[in-house]
Amino acid sequence: MAAFLALGGALCWGVGDFCGGLASRRMAVLTVLAISQAVGLAGVALWVAVTGDAFPGVGELAPAAAGGVAGVVGLAALYRGFAVGAMGIVAPISAAFPVVPLAIEAAQGVVPSEIQWIGIACVLIGIVTLSREPGGVSGRLAAGAGLAVLAALGFGLFIVGLDAGADESASWAVVAARAAAVLLVVATASLSTTSLRPPRRLLPALLAVGLFDTGANVLVAAATTHGAAGIVAVLSALYPVVTVVLARLVLGERLSTSRRVGGALAIAGAALVAAG
Repeated sequence: MAAFLALGGALCWGVGDFCGGLASRRMAVLTVLAISQAVGLAGVALWVAVTGDAFPGVGELAPAAAGGVAGVVGLAALYRGFAVGAMGIVAPISAAFPVVPLAIEAAQGVVPSEIQWIGIACVLIGIVTLSREPGGVSGRLAAGAGLAVLAALGFGLFIVGLDAGADESASWAVVAARAAAVLLVVATASLSTTSLRPPRRLLPALLAVGLFDTGANVLVAAATTHGAAGIVAVLSALYPVVTVVLARLVLGERLSTSRRVGGALAIAGAALVAAG
């Protein structure tokens, strides 16, 4: 059951990211984030109402809110990366996010295991392979590669904040993270000239982003109650595979053999880090 739920979460995250990236090619990233995150917030609020969890307190949820801010910055970078670069390059690099909490633990004296060191090596090799622009100027990065690294950093910090804020209630921690994300996006939009009103024809895609993302959160959270968190983390970290496959089938994206190998290494390395 845990494996089934975690894979369902990976599927939802992959589809949601693809829809978000596709929408970001047609409208402002802030608009995509505002609508999809608001839908997600409504979804997790409903989740809290169903579970009936008691409110743990503002102080207890502060780390989750901070994680939500980092997460939405990472999501903005991911969507922008999808808009300017190939999803088959950006998505696997963003999967390197498990390295971030591992690095924080290492700074606190928790030494990575051998399998995690191998995973880190695979991630780094994969990122370098994906990021290099073949046949171009020496040192030039592929479009969207830098944004993908920023996305990985944001997602990693999101996991750290959510973990710290979920001790009392995982569902309320997700609500705090989403609420902080929505507030940041709306505040940023109010300081710019970006309209948060999307074209009507693209509204279904934005609703799909929010619904798939919320569904992934619920499925992964449920998976952790049925099995080991390490297994759940590994399986749910496979979400870029879904995004890459959809980009190939829907957009006709083609990657060189070296980049396909690099993408596989990055995703496999992230899974090894999470497994450790």
